[in-house]
Amino acid sequence: MCDVMKPEEAFPSLCGKFLIAMPGMGDSRFERTVIYICAHSPDGAMGFIVNRTMESPSIPEFLEQLEIISEAERDSIPKDLIAGAMHVGGPVEPGRGFVIHTPDFESSSTVGVRENICLTATLEILRAIATGKGPQKAILALGYSGWASGQLEDEISSNGWLTVDATEHILFECNNEEKYRKSLALLGVDESLLSADAGHA
Repeated sequence: MCDVMKPEEAFPSLCGKFLIAMPGMGDSRFERTVIYICAHSPDGAMGFIVNRTMESPSIPEFLEQLEIISEAERDSIPKDLIAGAMHVGGPVEPGRGFVIHTPDFESSSTVGVRENICLTATLEILRAIATGKGPQKAILALGYSGWASGQLEDEISSNGWLTVDATEHILFECNNEEKYRKSLALLGVDESLLSADAGHA
């Protein structure tokens, strides 16, 4: 079981929460996104868009590019991964891969986000996933979303984001098209009634 990161004392960390983009936030890169926050401290924050995927590369293509598998070994990949797509984690380091996953996989570089969610960014977990030995549930993402010290807090204060405790169901099991609506529903918010002037949670 991976050890969960401990936020600094008295700091209101958003680690393990969803950020839900508000209408009119002014950045097309994050329009209607749901972001899972994996790290948040006085020094800044890091998270991953979890409701947006890319057409290319596919997960098998990504694994081939890293020479984790060969084209001939595609049949060894679990079927749900063959049909899956890489997520657009965010605009920072878009060529770097990350895996958000359940805690049934652990390596020396695995970091606990919450009790049931971990983050790993090594080739080891990708090799495990490619051979069916990886975590039961996972999101593979390229790039991440990052904020400097105080930046995320300012954006939330300016009604750029709503925040809510993340659920494993929405994170891993909902279709991307449903994640925005269902994340809002956790707050009792109807998307059709949402305005850019609403307050934050």
